[in-house]
Amino acid sequence: MQGVAYRDLKPENILLDAQGHIKLVDFGFAKQVGDRETYTLCGTPDSLAPEVIHNSGHGLAVDWWALGILIYEFLVGQPPFWDPNVMRLYEQIVAGQLHFPQGLSLAARDIISQLCRTNVAQRLGYISGGSARVKSHPFFDGINWDDLYYRRVPGPIVPQI
Repeated sequence: MQGVAYRDLKPENILLDAQGHIKLVDFGFAKQVGDRETYTLCGTPDSLAPEVIHNSGHGLAVDWWALGILIYEFLVGQPPFWDPNVMRLYEQIVAGQLHFPQGLSLAARDIISQLCRTNVAQRLGYISGGSARVKSHPFFDGINWDDLYYRRVPGPIVPQI
């Protein structure tokens, strides 16, 4: 559904179906926002976008930020911002300084950096071109989005049920 901010994209909310395709779960924080802004502080602390922390109003761009955090976490094994003290965690997020481990591909570094822009007006996915620019990023080279959407390709991990 278009115009909905999911607001809780994280590994725990991504499941695999019987064919190995992903399914998002837990829509408790999802909200129809369209082109408006909302001010509710909600989501998982380590994947909150800076505008949520600032309580300056947020919209659909928060999910593009969360996608960058998710990609980082899947590739590195931990989120890019973390501290047991939630206030220090928020300070890290607002500063937006990403640190990449050696060996992370340039395409991965680039897409994460573009998705995790603290300035919403510069955030990949939210800027001109929207999701088409995300899907055409070199990080996703080799992905046939239509085949994926129509499930003409097998899931990479098919669970034994």
